Amino acid sequence: MQRLYDFLRRHPTWVDSFWAVVLLGMSVAVGAIDPDYANDMNETAFVAISLALCLSIALRRSMPEKMLMLAAAAGFAQLILDVPRIPADFAMLVVIYTVAANGARWASWFALGGGLCAASLAQLRWTTEGTGMLGNAVLAVVLTVPFALAWVLGDSLRTRRAYFAQLEERAARLEREREAQAKVAVAAERARIARELHDVVAHNVSVMVVQADGAAYVLDAAPDQAKKALETISSTGRQALAEMRRLLGVLRTGEHKEVGEYVPQPDVEQIDDLVEQCRVAGLPVDFKIEGTPRPLPSGVELTAYRIVQEALTNTRKHGGPNTGASVRLVYFDDGLGLLVEDDGKGAPHELYEEGGADGQGHGLIGMRERVGMVGGTLDAGPRPGGGFRISALLPLKPAH
Repeated sequence: MQRLYDFLRRHPTWVDSFWAVVLLGMSVAVGAIDPDYANDMNETAFVAISLALCLSIALRRSMPEKMLMLAAAAGFAQLILDVPRIPADFAMLVVIYTVAANGARWASWFALGGGLCAASLAQLRWTTEGTGMLGNAVLAVVLTVPFALAWVLGDSLRTRRAYFAQLEERAARLEREREAQAKVAVAAERARIARELHDVVAHNVSVMVVQADGAAYVLDAAPDQAKKALETISSTGRQALAEMRRLLGVLRTGEHKEVGEYVPQPDVEQIDDLVEQCRVAGLPVDFKIEGTPRPLPSGVELTAYRIVQEALTNTRKHGGPNTGASVRLVYFDDGLGLLVEDDGKGAPHELYEEGGADGQGHGLIGMRERVGMVGGTLDAGPRPGGGFRISALLPLKPAH
């Protein structure tokens, strides 16, 4: 049965042709069985009109507008040639339904108007004797109902198809938007990871270079200091590898949940370790905390840590010899304030903006991106009398 059903769906014209032949046979049978009915009609016109109406059924799907015109012409010919109602007239209902469902909009309205007029014209042409004017009017209204229902059913099918097509289009659009949002999210995540890698590499490698130079300088004169510097290089390298492994693990898997398998994200509490690391590397840093420390959103804590890390890295790279720095953390009721200053006499402000003497880093651009992500503000520039100042305010709730 399923194969038969699939075959019929693939060949709808064959199905329509079958029913057209059945309807033609019924019309011919009525004319042959009822002698009074046959004597009242023009046989040639009867055959021609029956064939035209049945043909309109056979080709209704492939040419709905043309078959509507054919059925309308056959109906007018039936009125003019005085061919009484025949079974083939049922084709008009089928054609009206088809045009309302699949035809052009003008053809649908034409079918509706023709269907509403057909029954009234036929009742006027072939009045029922003994029913009077009122009875014929009632019959005309009753016979009009099937034509109206045929059009309503067809138009409802058209509306339903349009509704489902709209749903499919909307679903496809949402899917495209979801894919676009996913691509944007991936790009943003990769940009974040790039910033993280920059901060990790710039800071830790800078510390390792300074310690390596110091170890080479005092290797013969002070072996203990050289050993201590090598230990600092080793621990700093391990820390850098751990953080890079965590970030590259995200790139490799593409899943945030696996970040926890590596080193946790730095927070405000680790700034003290960062400052101590800079002191060991030879940069005097004065670190103070004002206000009452309390837990902050992870994004704010990570941003604060990276700003301090980047600022101290730039101080070591561009501050020049005998440079000192200070770091202030201020806990406000509605946010966290950062102030990082140095008294260096090294590179100009433009190199800080570019992120390094080679102009290849992120520098203040990366800082501003990080602060903007949490809805904060950043102010950076030279200090009066020399040095550089970076001030940031990180709110607890991002600004909308």
